[in-house]
Amino acid sequence: MSNDKPAQQTLWDLIKDIRFGMLTHRSTSGVLHAHPLTTQNQALDEHSELYFFIPKQGELYEQLQTDGQVNVSYADPGADSYVSLSGHARFSEDQAKKEQLWTPMAKAWFPDGVTDPNLALLVVKIDHAEYWDVDDSKMVQLFKMAKAAVTGQAPTGLGEHKALDLP
Repeated sequence: MSNDKPAQQTLWDLIKDIRFGMLTHRSTSGVLHAHPLTTQNQALDEHSELYFFIPKQGELYEQLQTDGQVNVSYADPGADSYVSLSGHARFSEDQAKKEQLWTPMAKAWFPDGVTDPNLALLVVKIDHAEYWDVDDSKMVQLFKMAKAAVTGQAPTGLGEHKALDLP
């Protein structure tokens, strides 16, 4: 699917209140690793990029220097919404951007503040996104699944699933 602004806004609406995204990357041995990271964005910018603070002294920083293909997933089981984002990771030394994104919570990980030499700004450029969002109550969902089990037909109308490619 091509660029779709309402879908991009729905995508942001689904992830903006989820504190942690699980960033998955490939290690040099080919094994997949996932790390919980706090999304620093206040909105999805025009470049479809997400921002995270990570330490420069660590396996994740080293691995992403070698292979920047990543997936970031978000889940809010209480709201029945799920998001999977594929993209490319890079690092930025943009001090103004670091200052813009800095929060007091980040100081727990980077005690020297926004100028901490161990602070890396990880930028994930989203290339492709998929989301699943269910608006029906649990009772309605259970009814639809029970009906499908009785009729032998796949359940329908269990929410919105959309895939989009981002610029």
